[in-house]
Amino acid sequence: MAIKVLIVDDSGFFRRRLTELLSSDPLLEVVGTAQNGREAIEKTKELSPDVITMDYEMPVMDGISALKQIMATKPTPVLMFSSLTHEGAKVTLDALEAGAVDFLPKSFEDISRNPAKLKKVLTDQVKAVARSRYRTTARKAEPAAKPAARPVTSAPEKPTVQVYSRGVAKHRLLILGTSTGGPVALQTILTSLPSNFPVPILLVQHMPGTFTNAFAERLNRICQVRVSEAKDNDPLKPGHALLAPGGKQLMVDARQGGIVRVIEGDARMNYKPSVDVTFGSAAKAFSNKVLAVVLTGMGADGRDGAKMLKSAGSHVWAQNQESCVIYGMPMAVVNAGLADEVIHLNEIPRRLVEAI
Repeated sequence: MAIKVLIVDDSGFFRRRLTELLSSDPLLEVVGTAQNGREAIEKTKELSPDVITMDYEMPVMDGISALKQIMATKPTPVLMFSSLTHEGAKVTLDALEAGAVDFLPKSFEDISRNPAKLKKVLTDQVKAVARSRYRTTARKAEPAAKPAARPVTSAPEKPTVQVYSRGVAKHRLLILGTSTGGPVALQTILTSLPSNFPVPILLVQHMPGTFTNAFAERLNRICQVRVSEAKDNDPLKPGHALLAPGGKQLMVDARQGGIVRVIEGDARMNYKPSVDVTFGSAAKAFSNKVLAVVLTGMGADGRDGAKMLKSAGSHVWAQNQESCVIYGMPMAVVNAGLADEVIHLNEIPRRLVEAI
């Protein structure tokens, strides 16, 4: 049975081109279109689509407002379209926090100049979003005692977390690698860590270069640990999380007590940043002193790097299927026999404090 798609965009040109691209795949069926958020809510109730593609800037009702109402009344996986600007990044992060599964950059140039490439990216993404365990499902799995997730549409207060009071850390570095569903997963983990967390943290999230700085700023506002976008030669410091810049590779270097290198990397790499690249460099730099956690995401990025870490004597954890938006990257690690532990997202912060 074909995946039913509802397209929401105020641009008639974009609606037509998306309909053509998606309809060319026999596994996808465009069951309707909407010109604004209000129509999107009505047609979601009427058509019961499996996936919604949603623009964020529309008349009558914007995409974020429509997304929130859809999640409250008829939860449906949503793929947001966003502009590749700092402001677009902030809106996209709001959408992900509100329940969108993933996002794609909205580029009229790509539609005109490279439709074949766009078709593959778009159809693959829509299928993956349709298979996802979207946010409402994940929330039902949370323990009753856990407080509700803090919205981040404005600058919230930093949470109060228990101060770390253990002895010497068993590891020298913590690395979190993720893709689809990662922004919310990283927020869940990092907001639960104390400011005096005893080891440096590296974050590798598949994300465009124009988005990572805005994401780092947001995390820094709401976390006790410090968070910033990594720059070349930044030192590794306890309680400081460095986010890999989009479009670059983040490498670990043991010199000077531990620094990061931010490089262009091989153009043939599928992902920039790549979890494999960061894991592999950490295995060489810190041998058996790394704890790596592979979180929700499509594909298998992280598996090869996890193999290098395990060969060096380090530890690798994977997020469990129940709490993943997309159980791709963690599954690849688990199926390869590389995961020392498989853990629900909500349990990862506690286990980190215990293990490190």
